[in-house]
Amino acid sequence: MQQRAPAPESTDERNTKPPTDLLSELPPSAKLVAKVLEYNRDGLTQAELADETLLPARTVRYALTRLEEHDLVDSRFLFTDARKRCYSLTFD
Repeated sequence: MQQRAPAPESTDERNTKPPTDLLSELPPSAKLVAKVLEYNRDGLTQAELADETLLPARTVRYALTRLEEHDLVDSRFLFTDARKRCYSLTFD
């Protein structure tokens, strides 16, 4: 009698793929924003990211949204101005 191999458990791809594999699937703007955040460990606001990347503010917002969808960035409110958020990478 043959034994069946156990069926693979369904896992969420985001939890199994390393961040570099996830980044390779994202648009170039998201990769650029991630690279700038990598060099600025303290985090940056959307306006600072737009200045650093030379991308339009709308493109930076889109890139951050895509990165947040894949849990690659974390955001927190600034203590100096609660209307703004500071973004940083969730991986090293």
